Amino acid sequence: MRAALTTEYRKLVTTRLWWILLIAMAVYMAFLAAVMAWSLTQGGDMTAGGDEVALTGGEVTRMVYTLAPSLGYVFPLIVGALAMTGEFRHQTITPTLLAEPRRTVMLGGKLLSSAVLGLVFGVVGTLATVATGAAVLAALGEPTYLGESDVQRTIVLSVVALTVWAVVGVGFGTLLTNQVAAIVVLLAFTQFVEPVLRVVLGFASWGNGIAPYLPGAAGEAVAGTSFYSAGGLSDLLQPWQGFLVLVGYALVFAAIGRMTTLRRDIT
Repeated sequence: MRAALTTEYRKLVTTRLWWILLIAMAVYMAFLAAVMAWSLTQGGDMTAGGDEVALTGGEVTRMVYTLAPSLGYVFPLIVGALAMTGEFRHQTITPTLLAEPRRTVMLGGKLLSSAVLGLVFGVVGTLATVATGAAVLAALGEPTYLGESDVQRTIVLSVVALTVWAVVGVGFGTLLTNQVAAIVVLLAFTQFVEPVLRVVLGFASWGNGIAPYLPGAAGEAVAGTSFYSAGGLSDLLQPWQGFLVLVGYALVFAAIGRMTTLRRDIT
């Protein structure tokens, strides 16, 4: 397993795409944090579903600081998916399996190595969000609450959530190995399907028990808050529950992919 882990990690970091996506994520999160920090401090209340939801200063800052696991998780998710789909797109899966014929070990190496790279995305994305958001809040004369233990805990858990998203990406890439199709499906689901679905479920009494178990909601639950939950659009699970649900998605995707894609003859 150690050899497989080392090999898979080297494959990830020796390409240029991961750090291009990393820079894109940092810029994107900094922009969103700046815009959100400014907009949320311009009024006292936020309206969601026709009801006014009053936000305290601490809730506003936590909402800004958790934008990465709320809106930026698609970056580590795609990086994880590319780790597997790239093998099939560039026809390197055959030499990979010749070097490590135990397919479960190879898959385990990809899952674990992606967690390391996911940690990098988690740290960079969260720091870009927090640093920019705090700077804008301070410039506007608002407290940053960076010394509060709850805020510090939220920041750490945001990193954890983004780390797990990379592992989910590998699992999904094992299930859907066509690289173009995988990226299109991930972008469509994370940027359109799930957000709309969460809003719809949030307005239905029967949907309140379903929405928290969607992948994006589970990731936000790990951090402890999100734009959606703070706005009253949906409830979140406890952080440990969200962590288990998100890891569950990764393992289920990987298991199905192992029993289907990696079970076939590959030439």
